[in-house]
Amino acid sequence: MLVLSRKKNESIVINDDISIVVVEIRGDKVRLGIEAPKEVPVHRREIYDAIRRAEQNQDQSEETSEKN
Repeated sequence: MLVLSRKKNESIVINDDISIVVVEIRGDKVRLGIEAPKEVPVHRREIYDAIRRAEQNQDQSEETSEKN
């Protein structure tokens, strides 16, 4: 994992087309702004994990249906 330090309004650029900006720092929370192409999905980790679980459950349901 690459660990970087950034201050408010400083940014990180990934692969020429994704930009992450520190928008606000308040106590122990950091607000980030993310600019990415529409075709690049951007999710909070807990949302991403929920999507993956739902996809896995869907795949398992389809496999079960095909066996019956």
